[in-house]
Amino acid sequence: MLKEFKDFALKGSVVDLAVAVIIGGAFGAIVSSMVDDVITPLLLTPALKAAGAENLDKLMWGAVKYGNFLSAIIKFTIIAFILFLLIKGMNSLKKKDPPPPPTEPSSTDKLLAEIRDELKKR
Repeated sequence: MLKEFKDFALKGSVVDLAVAVIIGGAFGAIVSSMVDDVITPLLLTPALKAAGAENLDKLMWGAVKYGNFLSAIIKFTIIAFILFLLIKGMNSLKKKDPPPPPTEPSSTDKLLAEIRDELKKR
């Protein structure tokens, strides 16, 4: 049973998935920090000042906390755009198949072309 578990855990796809999850988590932390600490304050500073709030948690309209919601939308948009660029880049790197060489006409087509050419001469 231990050998089977070792074989399963060390398969390439399982290891690749684990690496992807770890990198995805780290990337999510980077995007969260960029949005929370850089972009959102730049975009929402006027709203924060107008609302008299010091941070997004206190940015409210009635009982609705829209500051965190705006931050989540910005994070989603950035992650979606970066994934779009990543997939677009990967697709452009894929090996494109060259167009097939032109096929030679069949013997029937050759014969019909000769008949056509003879009729044109007359």
